[in-house]
Amino acid sequence: MFLLGLNHFINPEFYEAILPDYISADREVVYVSGVAEMVAALMTLHPRTRRPGGYFLIAVLIAIFPANVHMAINAEKYPRLPEAALWARLPFQALFVYWAHKVARKQAD
Repeated sequence: MFLLGLNHFINPEFYEAILPDYISADREVVYVSGVAEMVAALMTLHPRTRRPGGYFLIAVLIAIFPANVHMAINAEKYPRLPEAALWARLPFQALFVYWAHKVARKQAD
């Protein structure tokens, strides 16, 4: 997740292109979501911040889900990505939420 968040700064145009049309301030949203992904990922690494980090990561995953749906519904805008892959990745978001929940519930050593 940290590397995905970092990629928001390396390749912001890609993330701007996947935002639904009703979201304005594209670059700012891309940067904020990138920072949120990186912070949540880092928080899950330390036992003292693991629980809030896991729940924060769940919130981030839910917040970015509309962009994933937008991509699947508007697959013609993303010809370099197979439409089947855009739809197939949607259920994986639930798996990531499940993983983040497990991380959040993990007891500190």
